[in-house]
Amino acid sequence: MKPIGHSPDPDDLVSRLGRWSAGRGPLYLLLAARLRRLVDEGALPPGTLLPPDRRLAKALAVGRTTVVAAYDTLRQEGRLVRRQGSGTRVARAALAPEGRRTGETSRAGETPRTGEAPRVTETSNPLFLHLLEAPDDVILLSCAAPVEPPPELAAAYRSLVLPGGDLGYHPAGLGVLREAVAARYAERGVPTGPGQVLVTTGAQQGLSLLARLLLAPGDGVLVEAPTYPGALDLFREAAAVPLPVAVGPGGLDVAEAVRVMERHRPALAYVVARFQNPTGTVLPPLAGRRLVEAANALGVPLVDDEVLGDLAFGTAREPRPLSAYGEVIAVGSLSKVVWGGLRIGWVRGPASLIARLARLKALHDLGCDVPSQLVAARLLADFAPVRAARLHTLRAGHAHLRAELARLLPSWSCAPATGGQTLWVRLPGGDGVSFAQVALRHGVAVLPGATTDALGGSVRHLRLHFLLPLDVLTEAVRRLAAAWTEYAPAPGAESGTEPDGQWGANPDAEPGASLQGITL
Repeated sequence: MKPIGHSPDPDDLVSRLGRWSAGRGPLYLLLAARLRRLVDEGALPPGTLLPPDRRLAKALAVGRTTVVAAYDTLRQEGRLVRRQGSGTRVARAALAPEGRRTGETSRAGETPRTGEAPRVTETSNPLFLHLLEAPDDVILLSCAAPVEPPPELAAAYRSLVLPGGDLGYHPAGLGVLREAVAARYAERGVPTGPGQVLVTTGAQQGLSLLARLLLAPGDGVLVEAPTYPGALDLFREAAAVPLPVAVGPGGLDVAEAVRVMERHRPALAYVVARFQNPTGTVLPPLAGRRLVEAANALGVPLVDDEVLGDLAFGTAREPRPLSAYGEVIAVGSLSKVVWGGLRIGWVRGPASLIARLARLKALHDLGCDVPSQLVAARLLADFAPVRAARLHTLRAGHAHLRAELARLLPSWSCAPATGGQTLWVRLPGGDGVSFAQVALRHGVAVLPGATTDALGGSVRHLRLHFLLPLDVLTEAVRRLAAAWTEYAPAPGAESGTEPDGQWGANPDAEPGASLQGITL
């Protein structure tokens, strides 16, 4: 595990702690156990200065005595040293894995250049860390993906016939699947040939390959604020510098995005145009056209994350993909319509770029799993019923979650979604990071808005998904209500601020009305 840093920020440390409070026993022992693991794994190397008692207690939403007792437990074990005036540090005697010494750079002999963002080699994002935890009774409202595969997926595997005379190595993807994906784009008014499609292990690998190919340390990346945190992780891994542009009720502030591209000429621009993750907004067609034309004119590669693009709730004509307006690199997958366990995604772009990505992908895995690709091609051949069934489930979950929030948490506010799989909820006070800690102790994991926002805003927001069975959603909201009763700040108390132009920056400009009196 990569060291957190010589003096970790409390919020970063909180992220690494994961579901530390979800076990049984006194909180101070649970906290001590997770800190012990971080020390022993080398994530907190010898000499690391830990946050002061009060600051960490505030970030964890616990009493100061809980942190003091946890620190003292590890001090008695010889893992921490506590001295008046010099704070709490990891003891020099604490072991760190080979190659993870204090002050070591992320690559042997590599020194960060001036202006280069810190390089990270592993995630500290709660979105992924929750998936790495052992199963427990915590309800995950943080990781948004279908909870079970559709029957069509199992049927496709049962009727699978493997090809003969084939080595099984296809770095760019099986021809039959590349043709099926290309046909999907053509149906949506975007003429595409198989040579413009790269098959990937989910959309996340597609984004990873693009980051590796197009970004160098210190390069600028235009991102939405807030945005998909998994993409932020990849850009940090590349040591790129985020150039955040605020998202409002109408989607990305395109005028500001154009100014940022003109001023900084970023190496990449990353957007989620349809059912934006996490806000759920849809970029209007005229704004989308302007964004694409500006990026093309300035020579900025524009990546549109289309993973949620098929999840429109309404019956009206769906908005056109950005790739209909010009040269756009589109990233998609079957994880949200079919199942996350079917690790099939793709990148659609110029044939020359796809050829370079295929050569890069060959370095890593020589191609995706052939049976899964054959199954994906079969599903795409008759995709409408699978998609319709998923949308039916999503609509029901959306209505149910909003109804339960209105019933048990009427002071929370959010706008109804027009597609996608999440609600962007604004708390009336406090901040999402500390509330998420209280929610964990009540058995539900949520994604704080601050973890999605490179501008440092969205602190009073949570992203909640509605993919779980209705009875589980009911129980999840009951637990959230109990957590809020424990956490709710005193009337008039405001512990988080957000920059102008952000969702929730001005309570009078809140995009969603209070859940009281809403029509579902």
